[in-house]
Amino acid sequence: MKVAAGGFRSTAALVRKELYSYGISPVFYGMGVFFLLFVNIRLFYFQRFFARDTASLRDWFAAFPLAFIIVIPAITMRCWAEERRLGTMELLLTMPFSEWNLALGKFIAAFAVLLVFLLFTVPLPLSLLVLGDFDGGIILGEYAGITLLGASATALGLFFSSFSRNQAGAFLGSAVALLVVTLIDRVNQILNLPQALAEALNFLSLNFHFESFFRGILDSRDLAFFILSTLLFLFLTTRVLIFRKWS
Repeated sequence: MKVAAGGFRSTAALVRKELYSYGISPVFYGMGVFFLLFVNIRLFYFQRFFARDTASLRDWFAAFPLAFIIVIPAITMRCWAEERRLGTMELLLTMPFSEWNLALGKFIAAFAVLLVFLLFTVPLPLSLLVLGDFDGGIILGEYAGITLLGASATALGLFFSSFSRNQAGAFLGSAVALLVVTLIDRVNQILNLPQALAEALNFLSLNFHFESFFRGILDSRDLAFFILSTLLFLFLTTRVLIFRKWS
């Protein structure tokens, strides 16, 4: 029990430290503004939401994974790469934190930032509910799906940051990886692939697993995919930390 309590306190301390550093970083505010502008301009200007006269926010939520390709790498790029630049990585690894404490602390802080961005989107659907017959259950399902997708993408961004030498490399690596795993299912729409290969690409696609949430369905397979992929990338991050600790 004492070990568990000590681990919790270590993780909580790291989360507080990370949240403070986000709060004083211009990247936090810049990415927040970019995210809100991107999803809303796409809906009202490019998708012409009011002209279509449909009580659905599917196109709005479809923009979230696209925005995450830029936003999440910008949030996570500094997590480990900045520690290496400042020379504090070795200090962290020698402190009484387990690798899981470190990975979870960084993840919780970065994910909390993303949740703040999502929270600021809530007023838009609330204001639109009075204008049409929107299905509140579907909207809640879409929020649940985008939150799970964001968790998986954040863990992926942290993994790339853990072995990158600088923030630019961490940003580019995770952005390219997110671009691939988000849109890889689109290959099936362009090429006539064998069924087995098409199903494999769909399985790897974050966007594909988000599709069921558009219908307000909480598919256990998609829930399992997002949760397990998040845990997988956190586990891989701890392996990188162990390697750095003993190399």
